[in-house]
Amino acid sequence: MHVEPIRWRGKALELLDQRLLPREVHYVACRDAHEVAVAIRDMIVRGAPAIGVSAAFGIALAAQRGDDVDAAAAELRASRPTAVNLMWALDRMQRARDAGGDLTAEAEAMFREDVEANKRIGRNGAMLLGESPTILTHCNAGALATAGYGTALGVIRAAVEAGKRVAVFADETRPYLQGARLTAWELKQEDIDVTLITDNMAGHFFQQGKFDAVIVGADRIAANGDTANKIGTYTVAVLAHAHGVPFYIAAPLSTIDVNCPTGASIPIEERSAAEVTSMNGVSIAPDGISVRHPAFDVTPARLISAIITDQGVLRKPYDESIRRVFS
Repeated sequence: MHVEPIRWRGKALELLDQRLLPREVHYVACRDAHEVAVAIRDMIVRGAPAIGVSAAFGIALAAQRGDDVDAAAAELRASRPTAVNLMWALDRMQRARDAGGDLTAEAEAMFREDVEANKRIGRNGAMLLGESPTILTHCNAGALATAGYGTALGVIRAAVEAGKRVAVFADETRPYLQGARLTAWELKQEDIDVTLITDNMAGHFFQQGKFDAVIVGADRIAANGDTANKIGTYTVAVLAHAHGVPFYIAAPLSTIDVNCPTGASIPIEERSAAEVTSMNGVSIAPDGISVRHPAFDVTPARLISAIITDQGVLRKPYDESIRRVFS
């Protein structure tokens, strides 16, 4: 893999500090579960699958050190409330602990499984694309958001590997600029054609008929197909629907929360005002201004053309297709 967001060193978890990209490639070494929780909360590591895998290694570190695994799990669980992969990974690690399993081996297995799942997502999604598609993506759902390869960008990678001539437009994704800092950087690492636009330019290019498809990732998918993803995704979905452009979600089955009936039940994390009022430490807003910063929004299932998973492509009605895949 050209991009390694997570590196396991046996006694430490090394996380690529995504706050510093694209200017600096630096890894932060986490040696206990608390340091992993801080890395997740502070967005050193981000993206639902990557958060889940990192948390699994956090539990493995707690077990290695003889720390209280339940306390470690509770702290990790509170670090990012919207990403369901975090809860899924912690539940799996606690089941392995209760069964007397090797927690380090379990976390390593989850890492390998995530990469393989992403590659299957990529192959499943590439089949939905034409030979020369122009794709819009929002936020970052690439290798940086997973153990490697990526979900939405995994589809793009797989299409390129299949010989398709893919062009990508990346929304900058305010306020944290994951599209500008991460997606654009990641695609350039692999010489994939990428054009950066600001979030409010998307409508203009939809109007011009520029896009053949939209592909984004997900932080949580409800049992009815409603999907939480980075703030601004819903806006893109409405634009795609208005212009007759397919809007695809790419995510592993672990992102589907069958216990969450609809998007209305998904908790939406509110992050700090500082991420809105400043960029790289430079203030861009009046002091003391009132700020709202929901980090995610929910795209209704009716706006989603298909959900591309590691176990195939799910179609409407999603409550039925999701129920079948988990039965």
